[in-house]
Amino acid sequence: MARQLRAEQTRATIITAAADLFDRRGYESTSLSDIVDHAQVTKGALYFHFAAKEDLAHAIMELQARASRRLTSEMDARDCSSLEALMRITFGIARLSVEGPIPRAGLRLATGGVEVRPPLRHPFAEWLDIAYRRLLGAVRESDLHPDTDVEAVAHSLVCFFVGTRVVGRSVEPVRRQPRRLAEMWQILIRGMVPVPRRARYLTLATQLEREIRTM
Repeated sequence: MARQLRAEQTRATIITAAADLFDRRGYESTSLSDIVDHAQVTKGALYFHFAAKEDLAHAIMELQARASRRLTSEMDARDCSSLEALMRITFGIARLSVEGPIPRAGLRLATGGVEVRPPLRHPFAEWLDIAYRRLLGAVRESDLHPDTDVEAVAHSLVCFFVGTRVVGRSVEPVRRQPRRLAEMWQILIRGMVPVPRRARYLTLATQLEREIRTM
């Protein structure tokens, strides 16, 4: 049991070290030797868990996918509107990115350098499904204009969300992400939400940003 626990801890250490390097340097610019040095493990320990750098990348992306699904399940269990659930999911993903390197590395891997292999789905495909379902629910709940093109908005929202993180990675610290996400939602809410319901969601965007910034 103790040996198994040590093996699990070593695997987690290797994944975290790889994620940190992939996030800061990029996938192509990080070697397995770099990861071994950063994780402070032996090459044998790394190869015991991962046969290749690509396997490490997929482990990181799988962890990111699990985190997104967990956030979605948590929102499904709450008694809130579809639009609120979607907003909370996006801010939840942003919070995870602020807290640790794995979600940040997962995004960088998804935007280039690694081919996503089945059964793992591309994270953007998952996010499109999440956004589409919640936006469709928001139209039914009258929180979005009835003539909203849900598919187009879902695609634009995911592009907007990913774009704020990709651009932000190059020009500002990650702790700025909640502010950019709040700005994104303020723009979308003013364009999509009927006036009588707009104040509620603008206030929610400010509240969710504040919750991350004060953690």
